[in-house]
Amino acid sequence: MPDPDESAASGVERNAPYDPMPHGPAEVGVGPWEGPWPTGAQYDPVLLAEGDRRNVVDRYRYWSLEAIVADLDLRRHDFHVAIENWQHDFNIGTIVRSANAFLAAEVHIVGNRRWNRRGAMVTDRYQHVRHHPTVADLVAYLHERDVRLLGVDNLPGSAHLETMRMPRRVCFLFGQEGPGLSEGARDACDGTFSIAQFGSTRSINASAAAAIAMHSWVREYADLAGEGAAEPWRG
Repeated sequence: MPDPDESAASGVERNAPYDPMPHGPAEVGVGPWEGPWPTGAQYDPVLLAEGDRRNVVDRYRYWSLEAIVADLDLRRHDFHVAIENWQHDFNIGTIVRSANAFLAAEVHIVGNRRWNRRGAMVTDRYQHVRHHPTVADLVAYLHERDVRLLGVDNLPGSAHLETMRMPRRVCFLFGQEGPGLSEGARDACDGTFSIAQFGSTRSINASAAAAIAMHSWVREYADLAGEGAAEPWRG
């Protein structure tokens, strides 16, 4: 624990043993490429010249947006995520960000076309996002592709995520924060499931529930066998 007299003498006010907190690098990413430029259609000459400050993994440093999306498309998983958007829920952006992290096939926005993108942290650029005016439109799109629609809500009769068999080709549907799935969405789903809770609150945040559902799919079906440069995932 720092000496109070030492803190006073240095002119730095310390409120706790760990204060002031350490900080990360002043800049995110990497600067301009040093040395001869790499060859390959995936590289963006502007990024090579000016540096790459985007929030992307090292594998994609200096790659163009189009090249990154094309590479992700080769490895996308078989699950989809859908969100009802009747009240411009702030959770939608965060759900999109998690969908990108877990490499969802697509994200579907049901209802209002416009949604709050702040929580997505630009990840929507790398994620396929589709709009459907109604739940019926979403259902038709998914069933044409043999994808089951499962609502996530703690409704009477819902299966338990912890004990159910997760379909491989599935779309997780989430309602708005507060009211949950709309009545029409409940009727349209092929089934619903809930996430076990042990505290006093009736429900958990929609974006947190979405991350749990997606990770449950990953635990069951994702390829985690690669090693080194071939590793398909990061921890």
